[in-house]
Amino acid sequence: QVRLVESGGGLVQAGGSLRLSCAASGSGFSINVMGWYRQAPGKQRDLVAAFMRGGSPNYADSVKGRFTISRDNAKPTVYLQMNSLKPEDTALYYCNTIADTAYGRREYWGQGTQVTVAS
Repeated sequence: QVRLVESGGGLVQAGGSLRLSCAASGSGFSINVMGWYRQAPGKQRDLVAAFMRGGSPNYADSVKGRFTISRDNAKPTVYLQMNSLKPEDTALYYCNTIADTAYGRREYWGQGTQVTVAS
């Protein structure tokens, strides 16, 4: 089992910044993909940014140039630095990972952290 714990959400004014963190814990797993999704009320859950195994990060077009994903493989933890926030960035942000475990490849989600951008 892999457990994802997110932190760093909150309320910010438009143009402000927030930094999200997601720490993965458990035993006997290897991360393939790790990143962030978001879901606004009444909308589907969409990819924000993610690291693919051995590859460069992928970003949604709507956040390119404003958000930066980074990672600490030793922990393992991913971070999402969000700058120049807009009201349309308001959503519940979920950490996601696809990991190889003793039971095969599995997908895990965090509990979500709320980001609210006031205009």
